[in-house]
Formats: sequence, structure tokens, C-alpha cells
Amino acid sequence: MGDGAVSEPVALAMADGIRARAPADVGVGVTGIAGPSGGTPEKPVGTVVIAATTTSERRVRTFRFFGERAQVKFQAGQSALDMVRRLLLGAR
Repeated sequence: MGDGAVSEPVALAMADGIRARAPADVGVGVTGIAGPSGGTPEKPVGTVVIAATTTSERRVRTFRFFGERAQVKFQAGQSALDMVRRLLLGAR
């Protein structure tokens, strides 16, 4: 059995894919379970995986956000933008 749709390999593939197809200098992939249903004990509601890639660097991180669906989506968006910002600045 594979990692599933909510996984770091999938988020990286999404980011690389959009960067190649756009074409763009930076690609972002976000996948997750915003709720209110769909969670499992291994991947509960609020699990979000975000990846940001360039031609020279790939970053990915799994988050666990809390709150209702809109709050999870907001936190995911903010975290994705922060990841891109840090990637472009060369910060960790």
C-alpha cells in the first residue's frame, strides 16, 4: 500500500508538476484533510502536507492544524505562503 493522497511524496509531485507545466520558478503543492470528515487515526482531520520546490531545492512538511474546515484551509494557505517566502530567502 502506498503513502496515499495526503503524503509528502504527493505534495512534492504536485509542486514539481505545476512548476514544470506553468512554467514557473516556484511550485507549491498542498494536500490534506480539512474536514469536517475524512480523517483517520493515522491522518486525522487537520493533517495537511505542503511542499514548495524550485529547480535547485525541494521542501516539504506535514502539519497538524486545528479548528473548523475554514480555519484549517486558512492555516494551510498561510503556511504555504510562508514556506515559499522562506524558500526564496534561503531560510529554514
